[in-house]
Amino acid sequence: MASKRKLKNGATGLLGVIGDEETVTGFLLAGVGDNDPKHAENFLIVTPTTPQSQIEEMFKKLISRDDIAILLINQHVAETIRYLLADYDQVTPAILEVPSKEQPYDPNKDYILSRVKQFFSD
Repeated sequence: MASKRKLKNGATGLLGVIGDEETVTGFLLAGVGDNDPKHAENFLIVTPTTPQSQIEEMFKKLISRDDIAILLINQHVAETIRYLLADYDQVTPAILEVPSKEQPYDPNKDYILSRVKQFFSD
């Protein structure tokens, strides 16, 4: 059963995950995975051979779904679609960049932190 969160309108929302095998598998073992006929998977395992177009397509699908409340994405994967993240201006789903086992987290690359810095610097 997928982990669900209540949205403001009272509906429940899922977590979406785009990341390396270790990250996605960990979240799936924690119960985040969802695979229903209406929406298909709420996750994408990214390998070095995954085409950027597939990452872009899954990102666009997940942010357009009304049942996704939070989208977790490995920071090194987010770097490959940074231009899409830079244009993203919706509140829901919230997008959180997380570190991976092999790639350390760099707060200077996190677009959410950079937007927060911009907000407080004005």
